[in-house]
Amino acid sequence: MTADLSGKIALVAGATRGAGRGIAVELGAAGATVYVTGRTTRSRQSEYARPETIEETAEMVTAAGGSGIAVRVDHLVPQEVEALVARIRREEGRLDILVNDIWGGEHLTEWNKPVWEHSLDKGLHMLRLAIDTHLITAHYALALMIERPGGLMVEMTDGTAEYNETHYRLCPYYDLVKTGVIRMAWAHARDLAPHGATAVSLTPGWMRSEMMLDIYGVREDNWRDATTVQPHFVISETPRFTGRAVAALAADPQRARWNGQSLSSGGLAKVYGFDDTDGSRPDCWRYMDEVMERGSPADATGYR
Repeated sequence: MTADLSGKIALVAGATRGAGRGIAVELGAAGATVYVTGRTTRSRQSEYARPETIEETAEMVTAAGGSGIAVRVDHLVPQEVEALVARIRREEGRLDILVNDIWGGEHLTEWNKPVWEHSLDKGLHMLRLAIDTHLITAHYALALMIERPGGLMVEMTDGTAEYNETHYRLCPYYDLVKTGVIRMAWAHARDLAPHGATAVSLTPGWMRSEMMLDIYGVREDNWRDATTVQPHFVISETPRFTGRAVAALAADPQRARWNGQSLSSGGLAKVYGFDDTDGSRPDCWRYMDEVMERGSPADATGYR
């Protein structure tokens, strides 16, 4: 499957690393102009103190065949988001694809703690980072996107609606955030449909982000070594797999059929026929249900 997004203008909000970077690069590979935002630049870091920068992401977009434009934005600051969208309007006159991938909660989540034990400050800040930022960005960016029919909005989350409905995500704030974003996409879909635009929520599977690779002390070229520590990591996927899902959606002239739905990278791969960078096709959420949740030994046979 080869998506063609030549001439399309995209904004990937939260594209410094992880899924946002993978999505931006794949949109670029399909020929799009991609504005990539985040808080970490080569001259200024966020509290993550990670080495990845938005300039690197923009360069990767351009190297892949698109045009990458890095803009430092704190999506909790409405004025900065407003200025970003004004710049896109001034420079491009349109916005075809909006990806809300802003997160920032890895260092705030206290797993397996009920609300009375979890840090209130960290929990409320997590909600702000993952809910407020998405709404602020949608407020300004969708107003530009609906000026032309055919726009696509993707709300990034963790878990499908079906999975999250029956599985507690091991932290009340995290559970609320990831379920709330799915509902947010459903609500935006109702508002966007009369304008000929589409909104969906999308989850990757177990993603080999830069941070996840660091946690296991591996690199992308030897990631399987991590299965000695966590055998179920065998089902993991690259951020580019999710990127290919977004590119496929954006290039599909019938994408309105997905409006309001909760989607996954593995599920869309079955429909559109794309693979991960290693040629495999991970189906993480089915694996989670049928193998991991049942306590079966790790074995990705038939799942990638």
